[in-house]
Amino acid sequence: MNKQTFFWLTVILFIISCAPPAKMTRAKAYSGMYAEKPVTVLIMPPINKSTNIDAKDYFHSTLNIPLANEGYYVIPPFLSMEILKKESAYDAELFLNEPLNKFGEVFGADMVLFTIIHRWDKTLLPIAHITVQIEYIIKSTKTNQVLYTRKAKVKYPTGVNTGLGGGLGLIANLTLTAINTATTTFVDVARQSNNITFLDMPRGKYSKNNLKDSSVTAGKKEFSYTIKQN
Repeated sequence: MNKQTFFWLTVILFIISCAPPAKMTRAKAYSGMYAEKPVTVLIMPPINKSTNIDAKDYFHSTLNIPLANEGYYVIPPFLSMEILKKESAYDAELFLNEPLNKFGEVFGADMVLFTIIHRWDKTLLPIAHITVQIEYIIKSTKTNQVLYTRKAKVKYPTGVNTGLGGGLGLIANLTLTAINTATTTFVDVARQSNNITFLDMPRGKYSKNNLKDSSVTAGKKEFSYTIKQN
């Protein structure tokens, strides 16, 4: 190899190394979804690692609609929850890393959705906001493989600015901010988290885009999103 060839080879390699990484398609990111073509999903009770003891039950009620909107048949949560409780399967963390074939046999589910609530809190100072941080894991009941996973951190600023100046303005801002923070529900923010997270999911059998979205660029596995106030 002469010096000129070596020089140009070095330049080419340098350009390649500096180029941005190729965007990953849904077909590559969620290859198991396209291979198995799951139809029915079972929603497990959320795994609550937050400090809010009510988060588990409230969050569970928000998950079925966004999955149905993406074209999947969701086993009715009220029915599955009763069966899971009777079968001592209410603690989803016990099954997260275990074979899931029994859930396929009992419920006819092709996949199981596990969710982990990492944060579910309200903060007034220094900046008032509500934060939910949820990890979503969908596993196959046939192969036990992870078909889909994302982790979302969604914040909703609850600060209020009345536009008034001076001490009275400060008091008014703090008072209205406290009221807005107290009255804004976690469920509203959680629904936003679900909608954004599942928007990246390959469309199911009952969607007009089923098997037509494989070339769409996949979203980030972990992301943060701030909801804008109206």
